[in-house]
Amino acid sequence: MTTFTDDDGIRIHYDVYPARGTARAVVQIAHGVGEHAARYRALAEHLTGEGYAVYADDHRGHGRTGMEQWGGDASKIGRLGPGGLRAAVRDVRAFSRLIRAENAGLPLVYLGHSWGSLIGQILLNRHSDEYDAAVLSGTAYRMVGSMNSGDLNKKHAHLGTTGAEWLSRDPRVAQEFVDDPLTTLTPLQELFGLADAARLLGRPARHLARDLPLLIQVGGDDPLGGEASARKLERAYRERSGLTDVTTIVYPGARHEIYNETNRAEVIADLTSWLDTRLPSRV
Repeated sequence: MTTFTDDDGIRIHYDVYPARGTARAVVQIAHGVGEHAARYRALAEHLTGEGYAVYADDHRGHGRTGMEQWGGDASKIGRLGPGGLRAAVRDVRAFSRLIRAENAGLPLVYLGHSWGSLIGQILLNRHSDEYDAAVLSGTAYRMVGSMNSGDLNKKHAHLGTTGAEWLSRDPRVAQEFVDDPLTTLTPLQELFGLADAARLLGRPARHLARDLPLLIQVGGDDPLGGEASARKLERAYRERSGLTDVTTIVYPGARHEIYNETNRAEVIADLTSWLDTRLPSRV
């Protein structure tokens, strides 16, 4: 069990996957709302085989962190606790710094999915110089009208009975999500409160401190934002932030969790190819 203790005394649990062979870089995976790091095990194990070390934490209130934080009360999974969203973002950055300290000299890639990608956008606005590349999956342009704050399953509710059909075209993904004792489908606004939900709004800052490569991967049928939102985000990173290497890949028909989609092999191959091009092997 690997943990670090945050500024409020909460233990943040995380997993480490060492690279097989000589590591070319370290990938920090940041999960979404209501889920946890273990759901990215298959992705992490793939990346280790390609020469990447991987670190993945259970954010404030989530997964093992949340279960310990809330004394084993699974009904509170997803609630952030003292400091709310600001503390959660602070802790993700603290985790980045821990990773840097343990892997001196290796490039650090931030890979955030959904809420993890929104945290990533906030961190890049403030601390882009602390990362060497970034990947935003299941992400959106963080403005009203471009990011869905309502019922994410509404469009797909007729396809099943779990309430998680919006995650993937693979019905096993929805069923496994609702069967997992460390996940919740409680809406973000209810978990975080309206004030913290509003703090997720924003857009890429002007003139980021570092011109880092950025990959955006989204499903064309992702109810959080989808293609139009992703393209708007790409334009903002190019025109407002000054990034010169921004790639957007949209997977037609895919829903929110592209690494758990029916075409997951294609999605992960695209991710690996993009990383390999920008982070050459050190062998």
